[in-house]
Amino acid sequence: MTRKYFGTDGVRGKVGHYPITPEFVMKLGWAAGKVLSQTGTKTVLIGKDTRISGYMLESALEAGLSAAGLNAALLGPMPTPAIAYLTRTFRAEAGIVISASHNPYYDNGIKFFSHNGTKLPDEVELAIEAMMDQPMDCVASNKLGKARRITDAAGRYIEFCKSTFSTELSLEGLRIVLDCAHGATYHIAPAVFQELGAEVITIGASPNGLNINEQVGSTAPEALIAAVKQYRADLGIAFDGDGDRLAMVDHTGELLDGDELLFILAQHASRQGTLGGGVVGTLMTNMALELALAEHNIPFVRAKVGDRYVMEQLQQYGWKLGGENSGHIISLDHNSTGDGIIAALQVLKASVGQGLTLNELRRDLVLFPQRLVNVRFAPGSNPLESDTVKQRVSEAEVKLADNGRVLLRKSGTEPLVRVMVEGANRQLVNELAEYIAEAV
Repeated sequence: MTRKYFGTDGVRGKVGHYPITPEFVMKLGWAAGKVLSQTGTKTVLIGKDTRISGYMLESALEAGLSAAGLNAALLGPMPTPAIAYLTRTFRAEAGIVISASHNPYYDNGIKFFSHNGTKLPDEVELAIEAMMDQPMDCVASNKLGKARRITDAAGRYIEFCKSTFSTELSLEGLRIVLDCAHGATYHIAPAVFQELGAEVITIGASPNGLNINEQVGSTAPEALIAAVKQYRADLGIAFDGDGDRLAMVDHTGELLDGDELLFILAQHASRQGTLGGGVVGTLMTNMALELALAEHNIPFVRAKVGDRYVMEQLQQYGWKLGGENSGHIISLDHNSTGDGIIAALQVLKASVGQGLTLNELRRDLVLFPQRLVNVRFAPGSNPLESDTVKQRVSEAEVKLADNGRVLLRKSGTEPLVRVMVEGANRQLVNELAEYIAEAV
């Protein structure tokens, strides 16, 4: 069935524009409540990031859930993975996150977690969409849902994060710069790393409702790189606005992307005998990671782009570790969704446990040069079906042989074809990307 409202990561858009309006979000809360209220505790957790619109959307969801007869437990600003964790531990019916992740403050979104802390199954999202088409009603007054605030949510999650780091290890002696993107980790991450012994320097930890992700965070790592150099730190960690992805910087100021972090985690887990199978990446995962994992006899499969699809493959294979080069890392040993703080702690566990710096841990993986060209096309046309495009892709694949690959995919939001070429030879990669893009 075609989805009307839900994308791959919930409902998202510009605040004040359909569908991110108070009216729509109230009805979305009601529709979700009607679908989810058939069993269980009749309590839904609501958390948010630091956007100013979170207050408005939280109230709208609360009203909709109450009208459907469900109670709302309000967590306040909390990382997305914290809401997944707390949904499980509170045995709640579901968890709702108000966030637009790494987007600017004027965007926002609503996404849901099931009672077990994973994204809602397709059939449940479709049932909610179907309920949105029904006229909104209200349960009897004595059946209305109540709302309460969970005052110790931050403390609960801080202790959970710390519990994923080995009790035999400490971060003592490490100077770490944390960039919280003026987002949901601002009051969580510093406490986690300080309580584990690190000297912590924070940037991007003063949210005002309007500055989330503004020239800080994992999607703008320049601020972190500069701070690591300025304070001569051992490493730096940047989160995005809702805390489900990260980037890390070594002591020299070099940035590690999600593929390099995934390699460090996979290699360490394999050595420890805790990997439990293979690794899931995406269509955008650098080919060098695939080849490096093969050298260590670690199986690897690719999913479609999006952590939702990484999770599907992990569940299909019964594996535990997967991620994207954007810094979404899923470690099912520890949490049911991508978690930036916990992923960073697992990288540090590998570093401290082996007595190696991030710079040393990354040396066994040299990423292939990658060129991405976005090509706009006329609506109604389909460049991917062009014989000329297909011919040039075939020629490129022959030239790259086993040391590179070509990927063409349409954007899901605008009329663009993304032409990606990667390989061992940077000049050849650039030439082939332009050659294919010209045909597109």
